[in-house]
Order: sequence, then structure tokens, then C-alpha cells
Amino acid sequence: MAGLMVAGGEISGRGGVAVPTVEGKVMVSWRLLEKGEEFDLYRERGGKLERVKEEIKGTSFLDQAGAEGYVVKKRGKEKGEQVEVLVNDFLEIPIDPPEGYRAGDCSVGDLDGDGEWELVVHMIGRARDNSHEGVTSPPVLDGYELDGTKLWRIELGKNIREGEHYTQFMVYDLDGDGKAEVACKTADGTKDAKGKVIGDASADWVNRDEKSKRYGRILEGPEFLTVFDGKTGAALMTVDYLPARDPVDGWGGRGGNGGNDSYGNRCDRFLACVAYLDGKRPSLVMCRGVYGRTVMVAWDWRDGELKKRWIFDSKDGQNAFSGMGGHSLAVADVDADGRDEIVYQAMVVDDDGKGLFSTGRRHGDTLTVGDLDPNREGMELYLVTENEGRTVAWQTPGAGLHCARTGKVIWSHSPGVDLSAGLVADIDPRHEGYEVWDRRSGLRTITGKLISKNSPRNQDWVIWWDGDLLREIYSGFRVAKWDWEDEREKIIFQADFPFGREESRWWGLGKWPNLAADLVGDWREELLLLGPEGKSLRLYTTAIPSQHRQRCLMMDRQYRLSVALQNVVYNKAPQVSYYLGREIEQTDVPQE
Repeated sequence: MAGLMVAGGEISGRGGVAVPTVEGKVMVSWRLLEKGEEFDLYRERGGKLERVKEEIKGTSFLDQAGAEGYVVKKRGKEKGEQVEVLVNDFLEIPIDPPEGYRAGDCSVGDLDGDGEWELVVHMIGRARDNSHEGVTSPPVLDGYELDGTKLWRIELGKNIREGEHYTQFMVYDLDGDGKAEVACKTADGTKDAKGKVIGDASADWVNRDEKSKRYGRILEGPEFLTVFDGKTGAALMTVDYLPARDPVDGWGGRGGNGGNDSYGNRCDRFLACVAYLDGKRPSLVMCRGVYGRTVMVAWDWRDGELKKRWIFDSKDGQNAFSGMGGHSLAVADVDADGRDEIVYQAMVVDDDGKGLFSTGRRHGDTLTVGDLDPNREGMELYLVTENEGRTVAWQTPGAGLHCARTGKVIWSHSPGVDLSAGLVADIDPRHEGYEVWDRRSGLRTITGKLISKNSPRNQDWVIWWDGDLLREIYSGFRVAKWDWEDEREKIIFQADFPFGREESRWWGLGKWPNLAADLVGDWREELLLLGPEGKSLRLYTTAIPSQHRQRCLMMDRQYRLSVALQNVVYNKAPQVSYYLGREIEQTDVPQE
């Protein structure tokens, strides 16, 4: 997989990939970087190049003859980029998890400035949800080249609890030097890849009282935020994590079950993202709280210094924003001013750290923001709300669409119903715009019209995989296409299970990928999944050609930032800032 070039966060190479098909053919694809580009494709046979003379409409080509390798040249350029043919439809990446651990969420960035993607892998051992007591394994972060070369290991230590609500790690070039940093919450005993210990190496802040509701939790001791060097894994700078946890019982509210606690559930719910708050350079945003009080702190990493930009605190007289958080977030320029906003479930915080609006929809697990309806100007925000316990009496809509600029409701349904999960994607070409669905209320158009009481069984992930502009559905190591006539999911791709099926279910694997993004080839997305026995990661790429010409999705800022925050809590599929669906007839969709 040659040409994974990144410079200051911007892709410049072709990312060519050649995938063998089951019929013995080879599907070759590469990136479109500029509007109107044309290409010549060459086969390599016996050390000689021959130009492919067949018409190439998109940025992929199904070669009936096959070859040892390929070269993609931009028309008018003498130099091209070499594309090797994979042995399978995936790249095998060997990994080295600690004993009792497996690879969990992953992220990508150019860690060493060599112009190629590298991986950061969150290695997971024994984990606990915030609502449950118990001692966990210390979280571990590993850096890898795509060939499996291990770059470093960061051990977050026993004073960081393992669980999907705790460690949100951002991998991004925060200072524009062409190399990505890694940033996350740390504590006493965190050890960087050079062996340097942050804080007190002997400190043990884990509650060891098995009779206590706080058993296994870490509710004492200092909390830090550390920026690590992406190339070496060395700690570059550590500051106090803001805000502090105390008071432990000061984080409840009207979200979720509408309650509070004093044992460390709500105070230790963390989220994070990267956003271009000034429209020019990225900032790191670390967050705490979802059910009641919510605090976001924006940091700038400049010239080796971590400086605070602003703090948003829903407790500071902004009660309309309390209780509006959720287990996912998004970054988007919702008001079209060139600067990013933080979409924090049912509320939006402006680029200056002030509340832009609150929908009043309260806590939920799922949101989607983007140009979801091509017939409306601007972006839309789709929310799925959690209604349970005492909050059912408030009759908050279970799902609905809002104007992403103002928060004004466009339509909603299912008051007082807990829909829990839901997706937005173009899966039915018979209707304009995207479709929406959830676990209970059927399949609807983006205008809220009920299409069918039947909807896809899976509500967790979508992916651009086959050759059209519709999105497919991922779940359980397979990709399915929605058959809108028979109203069922039709499997079009099946990856290997890493373990036995029974063990896979026990591990909870396959609900969402370790990572999914447009990493190689044309504009379609790849799946990073666990390999056999968890000893590798496999980067699967489509073997289906496409005639559509779309620029590399990672060149869209909102999409790239959604990949960076994909590891945050309940992972969500990345979303572009523009409308990308079957109505798009033109090619070379313009991006910022």
C-alpha cells in the first residue's frame, strides 16, 4: 500500500491499492486529490510497464488480466506511484498485546513524519463500565507501523481505570509540524515509552475496599493531561487535568435516569475531540460529564507548550446546557463561519467556548451531524434520546431532526420512548436524502416520513464499501447492503472471525470495527478488524470497482476529525461535511 502521504494533516499521495478478487482479477484504486484530475494506469509484467488502454471512468479499475504490480500516473506527469498487489483483500498487521489483553479502539496519524499512516492501538485487558465497581487492568497504548513494526508502548498505569468511558486518546498533528501527537488523561504511575514515570510511581489511589460501592474506582489523587511525542512515545508535557473530579456528587442532572451518585459513576465520564476553533489550527478539547454538569476545556499545543484556550462549564449559570450531554459527540462547522463547533449530544458549544444552543433533548447515546437533507440549506442534527425511569414522564422525543445552526426542531417522534441507538445514511435510492432508523420505530426518510415498519437490524455502523454512493451496514465482521425491495440486509462481505463464534460473542467483538476510515485507495472506506486469535489487525479494503469520482474523504475536515474522535466512548462511523448520496450526479465534489 504505497503513497500514504500526509503533510501537516493534509494527504498528498495517491494511496494506491491493488486487491485480488475471487475470480482471479485485480481491482486497482487510488485517490483523487484535485478536481478534474485524469490518470493513466500501467501494468507491470516481467519488469516492464504497459499502459492500460481501457477507459477508466473513476479512480478504480477492475483488471481482467491481472499483473505483478501497477503504476498510477497523473496525466501529463512523467513520474507515477507504484502500487503493489496484495495477497488477500486485507493487509495483515502483526501486533503484540500484553498477556491477557486484546486490541481495542485504534486511531491513525503520521506519527514519525515519514508521510505514511501509523496506528495507535488501545490494548484492553479487564475493563469495567463506570456504573460497576471492580478493579481493572491498567490501560496500554501501542504505536505501530502498518507493517507491524512496534514503535513504542505507553503504560497508563493502575491509577487510570480501564473502560470505554475513561481513556479517550487523541492522535493528531496538533502543532502543524507534520508529525502527530498523542494526548490523553494520565495519573501517578503513568510510564511513557522511554520509561519516564509521571507523578509518583509508588502511589496507589485505587479503592481496595471490596465492600464499598467505590471498590476499584480511582476517586483520589492527582489527575493529569499529557501530550506524548507520536514518534517516540515520550511524554512532552503534563498539566493538571481540568476540571477536577470533586465534588464527586456534583455531576448529576436530568439526563440518563435523571439521578446523581457519590460513588464515582457520573464524575468519571470523559469525552474528547480535536477542533479547528480558530478555523486555521487544531485545538485539543477534553471533556468531563454527560448526565448533568458538563465541562469542556480547549487546549492549544504550540511551540512545545500546552496552553488553555477556554473553559465551558454548564454549571456556570448556563443551566439550559446542563443534562444535555451524551455518550458521543461530533465536531462540525454548524454555523458556516469557518470555525468548528462542538456538538455534545443535545447541545452545541461555539468555537469561542460559549453555548450556541441547547435543544433541550437531554441525554442520549447517538447523534449524527452533517448535510443530511440535500433539499435544506445548511447542516442537520439527528438525535436519539434515552428515556428511562423518571425521565419518561417528560415525554422527550425518542428521535428527531434539528437545524444544526439553531437547534430548532424540524421533526420528531416517539415521545417518552427509549430508542437507545439509531443511524443516518442513504440506503434506499427511492427517496431523496438520507434515511434514518432505530431499534423500534422503523425506517424513515430524512423528512420523517415512515417508509417501512421494517428496518435494518443493525443500528451501530455504516460504511461506503461497494461501488455506488449508497452506504452499507457493518456489524459482526461483515458488511451488508439494505435490500429495499425485500426489506432485509444482504451480506456482501464477510471477514474472518478472530476467535470461535461463541468466544467472539463473549468478548463482545464485532459491534463496531477497531477503526473504519478512508485510508487507502479511492474514496471508499476500509475496515480495521482483529485478525486470527487477536495476534494481528487486518486492514480490509473493498475489491469492488466504482465509476464514481470522489475526493479522498480524509481531505474533508469534518470527516478527518470524526476519525480522530472515533475511539471516544460509543464509537460512531465518520461523517463528511457535505451531502454524499445517490442524488450526487456530478463528480469531483468540491471540498474546502
